[in-house]
Amino acid sequence: MHGLTSAEAEARLHQDGPNELPQDQQRHLPRIVWDAVREPMLQLLLAAGIIYMLLGNLAEALILLGFAILNVAMVVVQEARTETALVALRELAAPQALVWRDGTKARMPARSLVVGDVIEVMEGERVPADAVLLRANSLQVDEALLTGESVPVRKQARAQSHSEAILGGEASPLIWAGCLITAGSGIASVTATGPRTAVGKIGHSLSIVEAAAPPLQVQMRRLVWLFAIAGIGASMLLTIAYGVLHGQWLQAVLAGITLAMATLPQEFPLVLTIFLVLGAWRMSHQHVLVRHAAAIEALGTATLLCADKTGTLTQNRMSVASLAAGGEVLDVRQVADALPEAFHELVEFSILASRPESFDPMEQAVHRLGQQGLANTEHLHADWVLSHDYPLQPEMLAMSQAWHGADDGTHIIAAKGAPEAIADLCHLDAQGLEMVRRGVAKMAGEGLRVLGVAKGLYTGPGWPESQHDFDFTFLGLAGLVDPLRPGVPEAVSACREAGISVAMITGDHPVTALAIARQAGIDTSHVLTGAEMAELDDTALRATVTHTRIFARVLPEQKLRLVQAFAANGEVVAMTGDGVNDAPSLKAAHIGVAMGGRGTDVAREAASLVLLDDDFPSLVAAIRLGRRIDANLRKAFSYILAVHVPIAGMSLIPVLFGWPLVLGPVHIVFLEMIIDPASSIVFEAEAEDGTIMSRPPRKPGSALFSLGLLAGGLLQGATVLIAALLVFFLGAHGTDGQNTGRTMAFITLVTGNLGLVLSNKALGGDILIALRRPNRALVVVAVIAIGALVLALMVPQIRRLFDFSSLEMGDVSVAMLVGLASLALNLASAAIWRGLFRP
Repeated sequence: MHGLTSAEAEARLHQDGPNELPQDQQRHLPRIVWDAVREPMLQLLLAAGIIYMLLGNLAEALILLGFAILNVAMVVVQEARTETALVALRELAAPQALVWRDGTKARMPARSLVVGDVIEVMEGERVPADAVLLRANSLQVDEALLTGESVPVRKQARAQSHSEAILGGEASPLIWAGCLITAGSGIASVTATGPRTAVGKIGHSLSIVEAAAPPLQVQMRRLVWLFAIAGIGASMLLTIAYGVLHGQWLQAVLAGITLAMATLPQEFPLVLTIFLVLGAWRMSHQHVLVRHAAAIEALGTATLLCADKTGTLTQNRMSVASLAAGGEVLDVRQVADALPEAFHELVEFSILASRPESFDPMEQAVHRLGQQGLANTEHLHADWVLSHDYPLQPEMLAMSQAWHGADDGTHIIAAKGAPEAIADLCHLDAQGLEMVRRGVAKMAGEGLRVLGVAKGLYTGPGWPESQHDFDFTFLGLAGLVDPLRPGVPEAVSACREAGISVAMITGDHPVTALAIARQAGIDTSHVLTGAEMAELDDTALRATVTHTRIFARVLPEQKLRLVQAFAANGEVVAMTGDGVNDAPSLKAAHIGVAMGGRGTDVAREAASLVLLDDDFPSLVAAIRLGRRIDANLRKAFSYILAVHVPIAGMSLIPVLFGWPLVLGPVHIVFLEMIIDPASSIVFEAEAEDGTIMSRPPRKPGSALFSLGLLAGGLLQGATVLIAALLVFFLGAHGTDGQNTGRTMAFITLVTGNLGLVLSNKALGGDILIALRRPNRALVVVAVIAIGALVLALMVPQIRRLFDFSSLEMGDVSVAMLVGLASLALNLASAAIWRGLFRP
């Protein structure tokens, strides 16, 4: 074997590029910063800060710009940590390859491979590039990453008549980059490298798949621009009207700026960022890595979870589930230690028919069963020597191994393979064949992969050419299964209780899919195969998927089509998966959830969330957190809407009626920049109520800011505004006139503001339970707000900055009592609106 020359390889490497997938999906720091700065919400914050700076309001400008910088910093830190974690997860599929160059064989980096290179692949290695086999020695390949099938397929060398083979084809001469060699060895010629491999083509398809925008992001942008346009427009009109009517343009500009500060929605993007960043931090403690923070809220509104079977619902780790021998059937899963004597010989010869050190998942399962069930028996033969073997062949789907363990020259022959092939080796009569067929049908109906096992003796000289020349005795059947992950049935049940439907999409046979679905608790009333799906147009498919939850024999491109059909039906789709074949559908789904341990690089790059521990129940914890964030976001936004009503009202009403200004920029800064963001942290820290996972998700397409939420927020704010105006009139008739009124109104505003936190804390739930629910952040916020208010009232320098009067204790008490009265009214209104709005 000569292979390419170094010069030829160098020229082709220069022409085609290295044998690696493009890494442009990884976002580095400059890209993360640029993406954050491009957000319209942040641009609005920056623009407002710059305008205030140009108008000479340095304090307000610095505060707004400071929060803009904080916004960027928080996004950059979170996204950078996420990207760093993903890089840590990334493993090269084949870092080294055994290649013939210049007539010699040597190991070199797999990225140096080029088309035409001759490579050697061996058991336990990953295929470094797409290639066609020139020689094959009992070669079997696990192609689950591409096909979703957990059972390895047999490969054979290219025949002269060979033209093209399908992906995952049995007896195909093609091997694919990233797939695992589970048995045998081979020599192959590289046919494609890098982005031109099957893996690379699927990865490239991601660039043309348009990811669905999270509903929250769409609604948030629309709301922010609506508030921004309304606020800026109102402030401009107020400035012009005041200047024309009163001729005091400096005062008019001050009034306009104050109203703009009171109405500009700078809190909305800040609150969203805080919630999503802290939500991502909380999810990391549940072993869920967040790649795109906006998907957190979308996860809380998910209505459909599409789960890949292999490696997601199941462990992608075969195990022996059932044994049948001598007319008896044993459920191995019910056996804790030693196996019954009747099944010892069956397991013994299953082991003898398997390679001692194997990468085949079925043979590994057989060895594990022997170590557990035959320990301390005479049926394990560590001292026996393998003398000869007969590999699996296209014409005989069985393999035999001859062992030498006695001094008399007798060899023990063990065979395993397809039940019909083993039955043929044993020359069973009609009655025996019928018994085997019944046993196979029963196991297959349970979704098991069935193997037949036989034994024989040989004492002759030399080795016969065929396994048929041995005299075999049929021992029984072994049924293997890729078992469910622990906790999957409970997770599926929790999803069902939460109003989330679960669909299973797999490349496996429908019988296997149904068996796994029944174990997991997924609806099995309808099954759709990939072949049946191919005959449906998009309209018919949309109609079919409304009542179908099991999809079997599905090809990768069909997974993408299914996700798109579900989304077209109005579902908020979460898609889980770990293989390369899952990547396009992961990106197309509203929330793509990849497996971090067994998952492929391409799948993790395409997903919004990564389950670091590959534990399916972790997804339920993520859904719970998503729902909590969804509910608390609406509480926070209702509070922000409510608190802007009295602030804007106290800025606008005095100007309209020709009264002295009650609030100036410094008062707005105090109210918004101390209490509002801190109170947002209060809502983020608010624990979920006990019914959050026992009610349906928010209706797909429904607005986050419903009519009930908007009306309730405005009503709460109007209550505090009336209270503040009432106190202002009471105080304005005092000794210091408007300064006394301003001071009392400000105390009422601060008290009412804290009251709004409490009333919105109880929004959508039981008021008494919500008020009793501990929240340390609320205590901190209340202490800071009241402490700052006391300083503003007691320290003369600060009091002069705010144009406050020195109040008597009675005036302070009146202002606080009126503020508390507004709280009582708002709690009553919260109870009224509870039936219309539930987070």
